[in-house]
Amino acid sequence: MNEQKPLRLRKRAEFLAVRAGEKRRGAYFLIEVNGRADQDGPPRVGFTVTKKNGNAVVRNRIKRRLREAVRVNVADDMHPGTDYVIVARRDALNAPFADLTRELSKRVSKKTQTRRSSKP
Repeated sequence: MNEQKPLRLRKRAEFLAVRAGEKRRGAYFLIEVNGRADQDGPPRVGFTVTKKNGNAVVRNRIKRRLREAVRVNVADDMHPGTDYVIVARRDALNAPFADLTRELSKRVSKKTQTRRSSKP
């Protein structure tokens, strides 16, 4: 069990730094994953729901569902020293909560792949 609960990403620069990492596509969201220099720190998670998904009420409801799914089921699967940004799709609003958490857990627990540059 993970001793540290995930912290939140709050600044734009933190969100932009994660965009350079690995992207994992799911049915209800896209997860962007990027490691940090401090490998011992707690994992951090941020949520993005665009205006394309609906008005403020809909967007906040999607964020609340994703935050709860991370809090209840996925926080233990997150790797220390890693940042996660969850970019929600509209389907996350009406998806059964069990499906949402299962999909989230499957995408988060995947091992981070290291990319090698082809340049010497």
